[in-house]
Amino acid sequence: METRMEEPKMETTKTERVGEVYRVAGPVVTATGINPRMYDVVQVGEELLMGEVIQLVQEKTIIQVYEDTSGIRPGEKVVDTGAPLVVELGPGLLGSIYDGVQRPLPILVKEMGDYIKRGASAPGLNREKKWKFVPTAKMGDEVTGGQIIGKVQEAKHVEHRILVPPKVSGKISGIQEGEFTVEDTICTLADGTKIAMMQNWPVRIPRPSKEKLMPDIPLITGQRVLDMFFPLAKGGTAAIPGGFGTGKTVTEHQLAKWCDSEIVVYIGCGERGNEMTEVLTDFPKLEDPRTGAPLMERTILIANTSNMPVAAREASVYTGMAMAEYYRDMGYDVSLMADSTSRWAEAMREISSRLEEMPGEEGYPAYLSTRLSEFYERSGRVTTLGGQEGSVSVVGAVSPPGGDFSEPVTQGTLRIVKVFWALDTKLRERRHFPAINWLTSYSLYNPIVKDWFDEKVNPGWSGLREWAMATLQTEAELQEIVQLVGSDALPEEQQLTLEVARMIREFVLQQNAYHKVDTFCPLEKQFTLLNMIKKYSGLATKALALEVPVKDIAYLKSRDDLGKLKFEEDFDGELKKVNDLMEKEFRDLEVTT
Repeated sequence: METRMEEPKMETTKTERVGEVYRVAGPVVTATGINPRMYDVVQVGEELLMGEVIQLVQEKTIIQVYEDTSGIRPGEKVVDTGAPLVVELGPGLLGSIYDGVQRPLPILVKEMGDYIKRGASAPGLNREKKWKFVPTAKMGDEVTGGQIIGKVQEAKHVEHRILVPPKVSGKISGIQEGEFTVEDTICTLADGTKIAMMQNWPVRIPRPSKEKLMPDIPLITGQRVLDMFFPLAKGGTAAIPGGFGTGKTVTEHQLAKWCDSEIVVYIGCGERGNEMTEVLTDFPKLEDPRTGAPLMERTILIANTSNMPVAAREASVYTGMAMAEYYRDMGYDVSLMADSTSRWAEAMREISSRLEEMPGEEGYPAYLSTRLSEFYERSGRVTTLGGQEGSVSVVGAVSPPGGDFSEPVTQGTLRIVKVFWALDTKLRERRHFPAINWLTSYSLYNPIVKDWFDEKVNPGWSGLREWAMATLQTEAELQEIVQLVGSDALPEEQQLTLEVARMIREFVLQQNAYHKVDTFCPLEKQFTLLNMIKKYSGLATKALALEVPVKDIAYLKSRDDLGKLKFEEDFDGELKKVNDLMEKEFRDLEVTT
């Protein structure tokens, strides 16, 4: 499929390219009279509804249509375009809002109002706007696929690097600076090949790279429970499964806003309309904390709500991934948020049942795990064809019915991803947010990125994390006894462990996404907060050995002040006060005893 994109198409007669509708079953249409290839885009009916070939059975062609097929009847024409589903890649992607097949929604809204009419189409990139192109290559240079030949200032803080299309190479015979549209020729090679700022790419084909690198650099999110306990590496994969209302969308919003990737691609795949409305209205107003510019300047939104055609939902994740890979090839770190992959899987299940395929577990198609793998495997930190270093990190939200993690989509995802952020309904009920369960979540990147944290943040990072996790696990074991006989029946050492674990949960793991200070926590602050709790634990253990009662230790003022520390704007100043007070109070306790 890659190669045929660049080969000239052979002339075909009209009878080979135009057929007719034979059968309609929801979004699945059967056609006869055309001779397409798998995944070719076709146009169905008098309104030329966009669809994609998904099965070939003798002389019949099975098509999934990306729009509502109401009113389509047998005998209407079907036109084969001879090309697969492609995305347009070039300046103008950032700040855009698309549907699942890259139709720009703001433009369609202006033409049609709130509801998109069937057969509507508009180019993914603006053909009228002119961009200032500054070449970085010069005449006579030998260039190869993926090499940067120039740049365009796409947003105030984002430089769009113009790439030679993959599989194109040669000597530059002409290149010019100036203002051009995305379709204008900006560079000509000696063999006559013309290069524009825009290139097309088939969404289902991964963009090539030179080499995959080890994911040993963490993606910093500013969320304590993620960075400290379950880190995600740049180029890594993570899943956020959770029942209704546990905070999947808010967590993905936090990641999109605060993670240290340069480009964000947010795919709203089959989510409720009101949730997508919140994203579409809030994101343009958000300020990028690093640059002060609007967050939308480095974001691409793909909105495919639950009331939109189911087939376009299936295509939306591939559309988003192709865009993410394009910016990766420029040398950027890209984060892709897919909310949610469960709705994507449901779209596959619906289409599979229309095709009368043999169902797998819970009615999902037998190839569910294969499709999930194909999607997540396109992540990674790579050396690009042009020699840059870029990454695509994928975070997929999963919405298991009833919060049941044993269902096929969650289990299929868990077999692929390296980070599992398990959202817990019981934590939500206790108003503990983010509701990530520290006992069932895990990150397989911990051994890989620990050296980075120890070197860049503090040499004690890994040891502190292990101490905190051991304390929380001990608390979980003790809770079973507490539920039977109460905490007062425990030895004082174990009562102290419960108090310290409660401090870790309330002071570190809980984080307020809507508080102007607590919404983002730098790594140094994360380490200091947890280290202060460990210091409190050490002083308390020493006091306990001197027979100071646990209740006296638990009700110190410095303990309460430590809990308020994460909300303080002057963190360093308040930290010194809390530290001095803590040392004084423990000295007084020991003297009194």
